[in-house]
Parts: sequence; C-alpha cells; structure tokens
Amino acid sequence: MREVHRAITPAPRIGLDMIAIPAGSDVDLDLRLEAVSEGVLVTGCVSGETEGQCVRCLEPIAGTASVYVTELYAYPNSATEQTTDAEDIHRIVDDKIDLEQAVVDAVALDLPNTPLCRPDCPGLCPECGIRLDLAEPGHQHEVIDPRWAGLASKFAEDPESKK
Repeated sequence: MREVHRAITPAPRIGLDMIAIPAGSDVDLDLRLEAVSEGVLVTGCVSGETEGQCVRCLEPIAGTASVYVTELYAYPNSATEQTTDAEDIHRIVDDKIDLEQAVVDAVALDLPNTPLCRPDCPGLCPECGIRLDLAEPGHQHEVIDPRWAGLASKFAEDPESKK
C-alpha cells in the first residue's frame, strides 16, 4: 500500500459548462494505492476550488468540489483485462497509472448541472434582462399581443370621456 498526497495543476478545465475547476488551478489528491490480485486499486479524495456562473442570474459563483474516487487499474494480461471490454476498465501501461480521466469523470459527475448562487435566486427578467433581486418589488412589463395592439388604442380610456 502506498499513500499519495499531492497537489497537481491540470492543464485542461475540469467540469461542466457553467461550473468547473479552472485550468491552472490546484487540484489536491489524497489517494491510497493498493496492490490487489488483478491490478492496483486507487481510492481517495480529489478536491479543488470551483468557479462558475449561476444558471438563473449569471452572477459569478465559487465553491469547492470534493469527491471520493475508487478505480481499479488492471495489470497487463490479468484476468480482469482479458474479460472486460477495453472502455470499461483502466489499465496499467508501462508500469504507470493515468489518473487524469478518472479525476475528470469523478469531478464532472459531482458538480451540479445547474449551479445556483443561492437556492431562491429569482434570475433575470425575461423582458429587460435586469436581475430580479435588484429590481423594485413587483417588477413587470405590460406585454400586449401584437395582434390586438390596434384595438388597444381604440378602447384606451380617455380621461375626458369619463366626465
């Protein structure tokens, strides 16, 4: 058994469109590598600082992604390697383990698909685009169906007609 505690700086961005660990940001690996009969079992925690945007109001948000990983890397010519499809198992190549795809997959699956700045974020006004939490209470726009717009002028209330 071997324990690895290391901070790495991955070149690509890790995550989804709206939230991710940015490129060049540190990713902390606290891993345990164990030799098992079929290969090397890698378990541990991967964590890093995230940056993104709220999907409702597009405000910047920051947080931390911390995910537990468990992956088996098969020895060359092991029974696991021979009986499992190539895309279903990680392999040890030239006595090295490539953790990149496992880390990318684990972090991406842990991040929210729709990140929010806060659970009750009202978002943006669909008419003018102002953030609704900054707008005055009751912010709304009167929308008249263009097919009826001509009639609106005919039936508009004239203050003099009420006299």
